[in-house]
Amino acid sequence: QVQLVESGGGSAQAGGSLRLSCAVSGNTAAGIYLVWFRQAPGKKREGVAALGRKGTTTYADFVKGRFSISKDNAKSTLYLQMDSLKPDDSAMYYCAADYSDTGRWNNPDVYAYWGQGTQVTVSS
Repeated sequence: QVQLVESGGGSAQAGGSLRLSCAVSGNTAAGIYLVWFRQAPGKKREGVAALGRKGTTTYADFVKGRFSISKDNAKSTLYLQMDSLKPDDSAMYYCAADYSDTGRWNNPDVYAYWGQGTQVTVSS
């Protein structure tokens, strides 16, 4: 079992920055695959960025160069640094985890563990 709790959402102006945090707890000693997803009203949940067990990172094309995923192992916290924000980035952001790397990182159906989400709103 893994528990995930997101924080850090809020409002920002276009071009601004926010940093999301996801506190990770539970049975993670063997390593887990961590992903940030987002979902805007009326849209499907989409993968934003992933962090593999060995530290490899993967990004959706629409955030490359703007967002950065990282993890502080001492604090057991996953981060998503979001820079150069756009109004289209407005969504509920979720942290997700699973023990397996299925190779389908941006498919929400493969993740067993989810946080409650944190809202990000970007105004123009």
